[in-house]
Amino acid sequence: MCDVCNKAYINKSGLIKHTRIHSGERPYVCDMCNEAFSDKFSLIGHKRIHSGERPDVCDVCNKSYSNKLILIRHKRIHSGERPYVCEVCNKAFSQQGNLIRHQRLNIVERSFVCDVCNRAFSDKRNLIRHKRIHNGERPYVCV
Repeated sequence: MCDVCNKAYINKSGLIKHTRIHSGERPYVCDMCNEAFSDKFSLIGHKRIHSGERPDVCDVCNKSYSNKLILIRHKRIHSGERPYVCEVCNKAFSQQGNLIRHQRLNIVERSFVCDVCNRAFSDKRNLIRHKRIHNGERPYVCV
């Protein structure tokens, strides 16, 4: 069990790798650019940047990647999978970073509330634009 955050691990190697998050230890160093990594697999993936190796290929569009995790994230474009869901509004995202950015927006005060559906906005202009969905207003004409 981690002494810092009490996270438990099945084996000692998992715990050792985890504790590097807290200690900042990065024992695996790239011999080409001296960038350091906390685990061996990150270093191996990084070295592919220097070599140009891209062994992981999308079976839908044949785009290649140096890292299997990047390929998995890419494949969500084709599958439509959105595994990261906001607990506040249930909006789903294909990438964790997009969910985190969305959650930060949810923390910002939203004092402009739609009287029809209770959706809240942090900017009055966005509320006015949103209300057009309900009242059917289309103020712009194609010329």
